[in-house]
Amino acid sequence: MTADAERKMQFLYALRSKGVTDTAVLQAMEKIDRAPFIRGYFTERAYEDMPLPIACGQTISQPSVVGLMTQALQVSGRDKVLEVGTGSGYQAAILSQLARRVYTVDRHMRLVREARRVFDALDLTNITAFTADGSHGLPDQAPFDRILVTAAAEDPPGPLLAQLKIGGIMVVPVGQSDAVQSLIRVTRHASGYEYDELRPVRFVPLVEGLGKDS
Repeated sequence: MTADAERKMQFLYALRSKGVTDTAVLQAMEKIDRAPFIRGYFTERAYEDMPLPIACGQTISQPSVVGLMTQALQVSGRDKVLEVGTGSGYQAAILSQLARRVYTVDRHMRLVREARRVFDALDLTNITAFTADGSHGLPDQAPFDRILVTAAAEDPPGPLLAQLKIGGIMVVPVGQSDAVQSLIRVTRHASGYEYDELRPVRFVPLVEGLGKDS
């Protein structure tokens, strides 16, 4: 077995040991290499199950959290997905393997620009990335079958809930501090919203407005 194959096997084993068991999600994460989404010194740690710093004071989530959030979203091949918080672009790339179309938005122009370059290099043609205030979603593209938020809000944002289709699912970290957050799955029904608490998490806060580089 080559070193690369062994590293990939260990990577997938770590995901399974943390509860990522959905076959389609595992296949997507096997196909999308995390390394191109990381810059500089931290590139050599791309296959470790840990969050890593990226530009603009943000982070790339640890792979097991990416896998668990993707698994909770229950994406199908017909779905149109909105991701709030492009960051490195890694999560959007995983979603692109599962969904029909992925729209991803970030408040930092630099992050969107760098993510687009990686998407182009990997020929991920079903992702559209925008620089915008993600807390307001993308009304012009709504409604969405699935919405994934990769930053923590005090409550699931009303504008995002409104852009979710009936029968749609949103996964969002919720909490009033970076020390106490819960991952919540929201399912929209004709009669209202159903909330399921999944697990404790820790994410950067969801901030309104555009970044200083925008």
